[in-house]
Amino acid sequence: MNMSKSLAAVSAFALAVGLAVMPAQAAKTDISVGMVLEPPNLDPTAGAAAAIDEVVYANIFQGLTRFNSDGEVVPDLAKSWDISEDGLTYTFHLEDGVTFHDGSTFDAEDVKFSLDRARGESSTNAQKALFAEIANVEVVDPQTVKVTLSEPNGSFLFNMAWGDAVIVAPETADNNATNPVGTGPFKFEDWVKGDHVDMTKYADYWGEPAKLDKVTFKFISDPTAAFASVMAGDVDAFPNFPAPENLQQFEVDPRFSVIVGSTEGETILAMNNKKPPLDNIKVRQAIGHAIDRQSIIDGAMFGYGTPIGTHFAPHNPAYVDLTEQSAYDPALAEELLKEAGVSDLTLSLKLPPPSYARRGGEIIAAELKEVGINTEITNLEWAQWLQEVFKDKNFDLTVISHTEPMDIGIYARDDYYFQYADPDFKKIIEELNDTTDPDKRTELLQAAQKKIADDAVNVYIFQLAKTGVANAKIKGLWENSPTQANDMTQVYWED
Repeated sequence: MNMSKSLAAVSAFALAVGLAVMPAQAAKTDISVGMVLEPPNLDPTAGAAAAIDEVVYANIFQGLTRFNSDGEVVPDLAKSWDISEDGLTYTFHLEDGVTFHDGSTFDAEDVKFSLDRARGESSTNAQKALFAEIANVEVVDPQTVKVTLSEPNGSFLFNMAWGDAVIVAPETADNNATNPVGTGPFKFEDWVKGDHVDMTKYADYWGEPAKLDKVTFKFISDPTAAFASVMAGDVDAFPNFPAPENLQQFEVDPRFSVIVGSTEGETILAMNNKKPPLDNIKVRQAIGHAIDRQSIIDGAMFGYGTPIGTHFAPHNPAYVDLTEQSAYDPALAEELLKEAGVSDLTLSLKLPPPSYARRGGEIIAAELKEVGINTEITNLEWAQWLQEVFKDKNFDLTVISHTEPMDIGIYARDDYYFQYADPDFKKIIEELNDTTDPDKRTELLQAAQKKIADDAVNVYIFQLAKTGVANAKIKGLWENSPTQANDMTQVYWED
């Protein structure tokens, strides 16, 4: 008898038996998710930073409605609603058995409190305009609330799906910035500033329970560090990966999956329309013609991104391609500057942290220099950008991606940071808000797109692509970003 063969057979038998009696390894129930920016706070009703919603939207906080992964508005805390024939009254029927993470009961009084708080005189809501048409909020009974509008608004249910419209409790609302208490499938655990936020599965969640027990959001702004963290397994998923130049390395590595989709992020070179000489349309047009969109997409985003000519997502059916209207034409840019009587121009260019802004800003500065416009670049941290640019309007130019869904209505706001405030544009948006007919809404949305392109309010560069990287065993991550969110409610590890 061959002893080596006998030993091999015995070993194989023993291994088979061992494997048969060993329990199958359970799939992981915790996940570490990378984010480029740390949120300034965790209250989506009191801050404009996209990073807030990226942590809390759908995970911790919920609204009457919400966006699903396809961008469709679907029921959330409101299981259904009735709309009056005149379009002025929305009666919301609320889910039963809902509790906040502190154990308190959710009911119609919380809805009234949240909507009244968001629209009140002392409101700090960054999107207060979403609630402008609300005339009255009435509690009918604990599970029913009636919202009456001052005028019809065909976007009202859409507006209620924004992160800024989530429902909060009067007992905890004032502390949500550092200790968020919502009704979602995850509850807040802790926040180590400068490093991470932890949230855990809420045991008493009213709806379908989360598949994960714990989610950790890790904040890694440096692209090199982001790459290293994913490769080492310190981060399991990076839904908005900041180093597109590394995506090819992940694509050929079977340990990872690369997820490329679309976002609602219109990436623009924003201009301060009330600050001379940018109050001159010819100067703004000149800047637009000085910018080569494709060079920025290639140089800053390594080819990921779709050129745009207005503030609207190309995947939306109502989109109009207006890129030729501000096509790259340095000679025309120089001619427009001469017509405007502008020479030896130096403009401030203030850039927030994201790589698309920092890298894109350098390319833009070089292209502007070619037509005789000098720039003074200042790299700002996120909190600084929010203060200097967004709030104080102390800037000439900035590069930023607006990731809110279908947000062309921001151009109708009187005191928005790029300070457009055109009365004719406002009329278009007012008519849009009063219209429910789909064909008419499309017509008005297209008119709005053309108006801001005609007025060269900003330079519309590209639609931000969603480039994500994740462990290949992770399922349920959003491919596209119909809103600024890392929705973890359906995410799980495959065995």
